[in-house]
Amino acid sequence: MDDSVTQGAVGAPAAANLSLLNLFLQADVVVKLVMIVLLIASIWVWTIIIEKSVSLRRVNREANRFEDEFWSGGSLDTLYDREGVDPTHPIAAVFGAAMSEWKRTARIAGSEIGKTSVRERVDRAMNVTIMREMERLERFMIFLASVGATAPFIGLFGTVWGIMHSFSAIAAMHNTDLAVVAPGIAEALFATAIGLVAAIPAVLAYNKLSNDLARFASRLEGFGSEFSAILSRQTEEHK
Repeated sequence: MDDSVTQGAVGAPAAANLSLLNLFLQADVVVKLVMIVLLIASIWVWTIIIEKSVSLRRVNREANRFEDEFWSGGSLDTLYDREGVDPTHPIAAVFGAAMSEWKRTARIAGSEIGKTSVRERVDRAMNVTIMREMERLERFMIFLASVGATAPFIGLFGTVWGIMHSFSAIAAMHNTDLAVVAPGIAEALFATAIGLVAAIPAVLAYNKLSNDLARFASRLEGFGSEFSAILSRQTEEHK
């Protein structure tokens, strides 16, 4: 009876010492810095994931609405005044850039600009706008890729450093008992775990978001090609 009570009393502190908070608090300074950096990176990763997911849903929803209006057969000038002059989403910005360039070209007195040149100017304006809008949407994607590639190695560095520190302490105490070794090893391995917690969502999100962004870029390019053809026909009709 007394032995069981004693074992329980010894086991409780040991279990408490291996809690996640204690593993962090008892870790070496270098390991703590590694853990803090990885935790901050993980928080930033999830912030980017949420922001990009919300942004992509929003721009696709706005693109759906805009394309419904565009293909409804209404006046392009009216749509330009309402959506293109001060665009609030990417596809409206592409439309506005094309219309603005087309109107600017049409105002050239006694225009000697051929229809091919008009289309080239419009295409160039749309391509520049698409690049600018996609750069804005892809901002911080490189951070996801960087965290996914480096976080496991940063965590591994913390683990190696922590194990080296633990072995130095073991050598100083001349005690290789598992109860002495386990806390230090657990603290070190905790750094690798945090590295994986940061890296895995970053890699998965980067792949998913990159695919979604590529599809949206293709959607903008497809709209640009169709609208360029429409403006080219408008140019021919005015000649």
